[in-house]
Amino acid sequence: LPTVQKAMQASQADIVIHMAAQPIVRESFITPRETYEVNVMGTVNILDAVRVAGASVQAVVNVTSDKCYENRERSRGYRESDPMGGRDPYSSSKGCQEIVTSALRASFFGPENKGTAIASARAGNVIGGGDVCEDRLIPDLINSYSKGVTPRLRSPNSIRPWQHVLDCLNGYLMLVDAILEGEGQGAWNFGPDETQVRTVADVSDIAGSVWGVKDKWVQDLANHPHEASLLLLNANKARTELGWHDKLSFDESIKWTMNWYKNVHDGKNPLE
Repeated sequence: LPTVQKAMQASQADIVIHMAAQPIVRESFITPRETYEVNVMGTVNILDAVRVAGASVQAVVNVTSDKCYENRERSRGYRESDPMGGRDPYSSSKGCQEIVTSALRASFFGPENKGTAIASARAGNVIGGGDVCEDRLIPDLINSYSKGVTPRLRSPNSIRPWQHVLDCLNGYLMLVDAILEGEGQGAWNFGPDETQVRTVADVSDIAGSVWGVKDKWVQDLANHPHEASLLLLNANKARTELGWHDKLSFDESIKWTMNWYKNVHDGKNPLE
């Protein structure tokens, strides 16, 4: 905490966007304590550093996850007012992160205190170039393609709200603008249009076609830790109140992502 406080005060930041996390569901089964320390106490440290920094910080956006909700495997998208929860350490840590944000906002921030406005942002299953984390679909596909082996999918029929990283980043920045204009406190979903909601197999089929492989995937029948099979977000609030919407279709999101990895695999400069 002292290190974060010193960095916050030295920066004299106007805007704080908190995106750091232990972000992998399966890793949370291996390191549950560290997952809670990073995701929950890391958020406490950031917000307490903002509190100590004084009036320099005008806006905070705390990025959590679509997995913060108590997932009842239902077909309608979760709304910002739905209860927090989570059956695994990662998901429950994200629910805790939201509860911490709400409590500290009510206790220390807002017009009746020092005026810093705080919002939380919950995005869908974000994809895009540059992700190298293990146990994520796209990096796992790339790793298999690069080795010339057929990818093994744990849950090919699981449904997720896939969206390109640029779409949700655009949403976060629009949320910052709203906060600076005196609006935007509270929780916000940045989930894709319902046409983006597809299965793991759908993503893998398009990814394999872009890469040019014949055998796109096989199912992995081994036992794995529990993960929700259905997860949807309702982003009507962001669409109506912020004017945010997806700019990339499902197919475009997969193709942009895969072309980034393919270009890097072929030796091109990642920054370009």
